[in-house]
Amino acid sequence: MNESSAINTKTWLMILALATIWGGSFLFGRVLMLEWPPLTVALLRVLLAAIALWCFLIFAGKKLAFGNGLIGALLIMGILNNVIPFSLILIGQREIGSGLAAVVNAMTPIWTLIIANALTTDEKFSKNKIIGIVLGFVGVSVLIGNDFLGGLSASAWAQIAVLGATISYGFAGVFGKRFKNNDPILISTGQLTASTMVMIPLVFLIEDPFSISPPDVNMVVSLIGLSVICTAFAYVLFFKILASAGATNVSLVTFLVPVSAIILGIIFLGETLTQTNIIGMILILSGLIIIDGRVFKIGQ
Repeated sequence: MNESSAINTKTWLMILALATIWGGSFLFGRVLMLEWPPLTVALLRVLLAAIALWCFLIFAGKKLAFGNGLIGALLIMGILNNVIPFSLILIGQREIGSGLAAVVNAMTPIWTLIIANALTTDEKFSKNKIIGIVLGFVGVSVLIGNDFLGGLSASAWAQIAVLGATISYGFAGVFGKRFKNNDPILISTGQLTASTMVMIPLVFLIEDPFSISPPDVNMVVSLIGLSVICTAFAYVLFFKILASAGATNVSLVTFLVPVSAIILGIIFLGETLTQTNIIGMILILSGLIIIDGRVFKIGQ
C-alpha cells in the first residue's frame, strides 16, 4: 500500500486512539504539576514506562540484547527524546494549561524538517515545506509574542520551555533514523531505560523527591496514565500504526493531538483558550497541513 493511499477504518480508529492518548499526556502532566516538581514527575514517567515495556518484551518472548554501539546511541536518543522534552514540557505546564502546551508542541514536525534539511542529504525543503514552516513560526509568534508585550511573563517563559522541547524532539527525529533496522519496541525500551539512568542523578541533585506530598487518587491515576498509557502503550500503538499505514499516515496524529488535549482540558480541568491561542493554533495546524502536502500540493 502506498503511504498516501486511503486509510482503512481500523487504522483510523488506531490514529484517533493514539491522538487521544497523547492528548491525555498533557492533561495528566498538568494535574501532576499542580502538586509535584517537574523533574521528579519526568523520572517517574520514564521509569514506570520502561518497567512496563520490559514486562511487555519478556511476556512477548523477545530477545533482550543491546550491542555496545547501540547502547551509546540509545543514551543519546533517550536524552533527546525523553529527558529534555519531558522535563521542559512539565516545567512549562506549571504555568500553562494542557491545551496551550499541546498547541506549542505541534511545532515538533516543523523543527524536525528544519533540522533534517540542515543535517541530512535526503530531506530537503520543498515549496510546501517552506510555506508550512513560515506559517508555523507565525503561529508561535502569535502565541508567545502576545505574552512578551507585557514583559517576560511566566506564561511566555512556560511556552518557550515547551518550544524548547519541540526542538529536542526535532533532533531526536533526525537522530532516530539510525534505528530504522532495529526492533522499534526494543529501541523504545532501551531509550526509556537509558533516560531513567540519566534522570535519577539529575532529580536527586536538583530536587528532593522524598519530600513530595503523598499522592491522592487523581495523582495516582494521572501518573499511571502518563507513564504506562501515554508513554509505554502509546509507543506500542504508534509502531503498530507505522507498520500498517506508513510514516506519512501516522503523521496525521500530529494534527489531532492538540485538538484532543484541548477537549480533555476543557472537560476535566475547565481550561479555556483565548482568541489569540486559537489563531496561533490555526496557523500552526495550517502549516502542518501544507507540509503534509496531501491537501495542498504547491510544488517542489
